[in-house]
Amino acid sequence: MKLKNHKAIARMRESGRLVAECFQLLEENIRPGVSLRELDQITEALIRERGAKPLYKGYRGSGKDHPPFPGVICASVNQEICHGLPNGRFLKEGDIIAIDIGLKYKGYCGDACYTFPVGRISPRAQRLLDVTQECLRVGIEAAQPDGYLNDIGRAINDYADSQGVSVVVEWGGHGIGRSLHESPSVSHVRQKGQGMKLRPGMVFTIEPMINLGQPDWVLLKDGWTVVTTDGSLSAQYEHTLAITQQGPQILTKL
Repeated sequence: MKLKNHKAIARMRESGRLVAECFQLLEENIRPGVSLRELDQITEALIRERGAKPLYKGYRGSGKDHPPFPGVICASVNQEICHGLPNGRFLKEGDIIAIDIGLKYKGYCGDACYTFPVGRISPRAQRLLDVTQECLRVGIEAAQPDGYLNDIGRAINDYADSQGVSVVVEWGGHGIGRSLHESPSVSHVRQKGQGMKLRPGMVFTIEPMINLGQPDWVLLKDGWTVVTTDGSLSAQYEHTLAITQQGPQILTKL
């Protein structure tokens, strides 16, 4: 576990702010008829214009034999849980799209995800977005100094259960710093025991993936896209946060 000092956290806040600016740009461009490839291209242009490096493009995941990820953003539409490919598909009225962005700026990484509505969406879809945002909020609220890592997953799981939705078990948050993936792994579901004690200087992501139906998933043949097995809608929100003496501080916001 690599603890960050004030200087490192300040640098990560700069990286996180750039991620947030990407989402601001995307919000202006997400509409029915736009292609996922176009959203990928405008995000890459902003990242490179600011002198940052996109982290997902070319990423091989589990090993050198794994196909490299083809885009700058993960673009997961409707029943896609995560790692959706930003290809030539066009968005339609009523879709929801979770966009995950990772970048490196001045030596430090920023990582976040936001689920956008496309035009007017159904009440069920809007409720899913609202509940998922609240799952992230209660997870962040549970990440208190002198608390424990497993407090986060318990809070998220309890709230999701109260709303009749399911938490995807196998995909969790992670430590982040000079590398995109560091220790610890952050579960979004209840775990036995308390887990690691939370200390100032810890920086990690919380990124619950919430399904309207069952939590089960399957990986598509492209080697990346994860979808719900029952075809139900899925949403995700993610922030990078730092543990401080005053409580959790979100780094990936304007």
